[in-house]
Amino acid sequence: MSKSFVGITRDVAQGMEALRREIPETMQGFNAMAKSALQGGAIDALHKELIALAIGVASRCDACIGFHVKALIRLGVSRQQLMETLGICTYMGGGPTLMYAAEAVRAYDEFSARSAAPTGA
Repeated sequence: MSKSFVGITRDVAQGMEALRREIPETMQGFNAMAKSALQGGAIDALHKELIALAIGVASRCDACIGFHVKALIRLGVSRQQLMETLGICTYMGGGPTLMYAAEAVRAYDEFSARSAAPTGA
């Protein structure tokens, strides 16, 4: 059975909703840190998301891959930018990282297809 990164991010988002309800201060702190860290500055938001994706791939985190690929598509990442980032991940992390780099490509293709699909009546 193949993974669905749309499904993974949806399922994890539901779990995060429970965390927001039950430990709101912790989640508010995490969200504030994420917002501040991802805000454009000397490094723009797209490149910060590429860094986040690289760490998610190196950490072998499916949900991180899904959420950051989704954000990258929203920010207009090119396939070449994604591929070059994954090349660096593979160089630094070897074979196991290569397997998750391939998963990031699958996530990119899955989310790209969804964003390109016409929304119907």
